[in-house]
Amino acid sequence: MCDECGCNSANTKREIKIEENVLAKNDSIAAEIRGNLAERKSLMINMLSSPGSGKTTLLEKSLPQIMNDYSLAVIEGDVQTRYDAERLRRLNIPASQLNTGGACHLDAQSVKTMLAKKPFDSSDILIIENVGNLVCPSSFDLGEDAKVVSISVTEGDDKPEKYPAAFASASLMLITKIDLLPYVEFDVERCKEGAWQIHPGLPIIALSSTTGEGVDEWIKWLLHALDHKKGHNHVH
Repeated sequence: MCDECGCNSANTKREIKIEENVLAKNDSIAAEIRGNLAERKSLMINMLSSPGSGKTTLLEKSLPQIMNDYSLAVIEGDVQTRYDAERLRRLNIPASQLNTGGACHLDAQSVKTMLAKKPFDSSDILIIENVGNLVCPSSFDLGEDAKVVSISVTEGDDKPEKYPAAFASASLMLITKIDLLPYVEFDVERCKEGAWQIHPGLPIIALSSTTGEGVDEWIKWLLHALDHKKGHNHVH
């Protein structure tokens, strides 16, 4: 974990104070970002998950299908390496790596700095692939229109109950790698029920980037969210 958000502190009072101060500053910057994106009518999605859920693979599978009709840009959040951004750039998807250098989440200031650069300053759809972690990133508002939380069938169907904050704040839940269901113990219905206990009515899409099942539904949700943004409506 990191010192920035106080999650590495052994002193409870100090931890709470640090967290309050950091979150207040972050929320102020996030509000500024949200206002700027509203003026531009650009949609920004913050994707959360544990490591290895298949977020990058899903973007590789889905974004080329819409990149001729919409301008896209992806911010790849990671502790180290540039691998994920390089994977997307090989498909001509504009992507930039944002390394945290050890911090367990992206923050609004780092996103604000990135959004001032081309092509992030003029894209229709901006996607943030956050650091693989379901704890800290769920607490940090990045100015996004919606959070999308992913869980792969290899992780266990109790993930929503273990990490409720991530699912409570999400606008969409993705169950990924469903082509592996015959080989793992994962109860899709139990997972959905667990998520709905935390967030009643949360939209859920089950998909496989390998077979393509459900990917069209994800694209439809994304474009519907953009339509809502263009019409000054919130994503639900």
